[in-house]
Amino acid sequence: MEERQLLKSLRWYDGFVIALANPGFLIGALGGSIGVLGGWGALTLWGISAAMGVLQNWIYSEQAAMFPDKPGGISLYAHEGWRKYLTLVGPVATFGYWFAWSSVLASFGLLIGGIAQAQWFEGETWTFDTGPVTAGFPHVAAAVLIVAVWLFNIFGVRPALFVGYATGALMMIPLGVFIVLPYLTGDWESSNLTWSVPDWQTAIAWLWIMGWSAYGVEACATFAPEYKDTVRDTTLALRSAAVFSLAVYTLLPLGIGGVMTQEEIGANPYAFYVPAFDQIVGGASNLMVVLLIASLLLSMNTATADGSRALYGIARDGMTIKQLDHLNRFHVPARAMTIDMLINLALVFFVGNILAIYVVGNVGYIMAHVFALSAFVLLRRDRPNWPRPIQLSPLWVPIAIALTAINLFLVVIGVWYTEKIGYGGTKEVLYGLGVLAISILLYVFRRAVQDKQPIRLREDTPAAP
Repeated sequence: MEERQLLKSLRWYDGFVIALANPGFLIGALGGSIGVLGGWGALTLWGISAAMGVLQNWIYSEQAAMFPDKPGGISLYAHEGWRKYLTLVGPVATFGYWFAWSSVLASFGLLIGGIAQAQWFEGETWTFDTGPVTAGFPHVAAAVLIVAVWLFNIFGVRPALFVGYATGALMMIPLGVFIVLPYLTGDWESSNLTWSVPDWQTAIAWLWIMGWSAYGVEACATFAPEYKDTVRDTTLALRSAAVFSLAVYTLLPLGIGGVMTQEEIGANPYAFYVPAFDQIVGGASNLMVVLLIASLLLSMNTATADGSRALYGIARDGMTIKQLDHLNRFHVPARAMTIDMLINLALVFFVGNILAIYVVGNVGYIMAHVFALSAFVLLRRDRPNWPRPIQLSPLWVPIAIALTAINLFLVVIGVWYTEKIGYGGTKEVLYGLGVLAISILLYVFRRAVQDKQPIRLREDTPAAP
């Protein structure tokens, strides 16, 4: 039996800083969306996605208070709500959730490597090819960053949080430049904002992929057992992060979309921030690259901390292999973090495609939200007497049902029309489904081999803690 516990050392504002990874996710995906949808189209869809994220976070605040001592966040809520009906939902939701967060390391590591190469190391065009592995400067840079982020995290939550505060502070500079300054300097032109959404299928497919970014403010809930005042701090972290994220997800596309044209942004969807920054403040492209890298590094840091706790939480509940139910002497799930590191190094060198990695992770991530939101409804019905330190009004039950249906619709249409966004195709979707299938195999192994227990598709659930 694991004796160590997660340390209760965080306040709500620490959770808010952890969730600052979300503007980093937006920075990584905004250019591609404007290039396809136009400024007005991207602004509208990002705003809708972020608004859904706010509503979902309000719902998750009740569930977080119901299970204050259990790590795992929304995947744990999915497990608790569904295990009376289908135990497989727990591992499927967790692995879908974990892989989406974990793969941020590979995708953003490659992105940072590519940006650094374009800005400072243009001559480093070497590559080596061994058949299954093709790598160059961006791949090596990504590998170094993945190992560095792993090191920040395995020595406890405080070193990782220090990195979060430092990179989060740096990220506020480009956010301020792009959200406020264009209107003061005269660089903002409404004519640059266009509506170029070609059809409804493209809009739905983009809403599906945007959820990977806009819904990520729920990361605050994963750290619920580590807040000093679990109920108060978790609630404040979830709600403050959601409101801040909604503001950024609407104001940033509006601000930067008025500085450059759709064609200029679409031609360079990742590094267009550099000429935009130059245009607004003049002659500071190197500074902009440093700030951009800081925001992406913040996202990588949060991804490691969040995804590893989801794996630890589900292992502690007996839903995946025992080896992941372990905290090191610094009271963090180092084994899960190490698995994160190794898998992402493999993604960097064997896949190496940023866009494909997004699709693979998003299949399971949005389904995790479908299961967690529907679990809110099931828990209201099946455990009415369970203590709820935070209890939302009955109006939130139909809201949760509507959000569940919308997200399920986004998954079905998004998977079917993946090619509409240029983020991959059938192969990537099958990879995503493969991750979910592996979760079922590991659950069977845990129950039948490690625990020597019968495999139950349903479990009895207590009426009270």
